[in-house]
Amino acid sequence: MTSSRFARRLAGAAAAALVIGAGALATAPSAAAKANLLSIGKVALQEPGLQVDVTYSCDPGMNHQLVANAAKLGTSAHDESVAAGTIKNGKLVCDYNSHAARVSLRPAAGSHFAKGDRVKVTVFYFDEDGFSYARQEAVAAL
Repeated sequence: MTSSRFARRLAGAAAAALVIGAGALATAPSAAAKANLLSIGKVALQEPGLQVDVTYSCDPGMNHQLVANAAKLGTSAHDESVAAGTIKNGKLVCDYNSHAARVSLRPAAGSHFAKGDRVKVTVFYFDEDGFSYARQEAVAAL
């Protein structure tokens, strides 16, 4: 076998491997690489608290909650207004795909929110062992 024939065979085998690899990548579930992600959408005043739109993805079989917290910005330490809400693990759809959820946040006793307030919203997953992960934060005006 001549070296040019060998080179052509080697190049052909490499090209075949690339095509097979690309085909496997194209048929793989595209969302599998993005599981356990969170992003914050619209934050709105919803009496008596707030609503936060969240896009999430999670691995099948995960046993966790999606948690959203909000804190009013620009207030003194003694006038801090906060709110929290959760989506329990049984209400989450965990299949690697992205899903939309609206989290209702209840204000803590003595907290109040009004139109025009700026709030910092934090969303994260909270697992059964007490760990939190995939934390995302955003600041929004109500």
